[in-house]
Amino acid sequence: MTQNDRTEQLLTEILQVQRSQLDEYKRVTSESLQLQRRAVDAQIRYLRLLRPMLIVGAAVVAGLVVYVLWLSRFIR
Repeated sequence: MTQNDRTEQLLTEILQVQRSQLDEYKRVTSESLQLQRRAVDAQIRYLRLLRPMLIVGAAVVAGLVVYVLWLSRFIR
């Protein structure tokens, strides 16, 4: 085997490894993007649940404040 043949073989091996690494990088990046999309979707769902809960909670607190103020009228 000549020096040129060995060099060509090494370069071919390097190219194959780089292609393999690129394929793995693409797979991991795609999977990461998919996980991020799922996380964003989950956050949107939780926000849709949280808003009505906050509104109801605020209404209950406001009602309690009004009730306490109404009761304080009788204590004086």
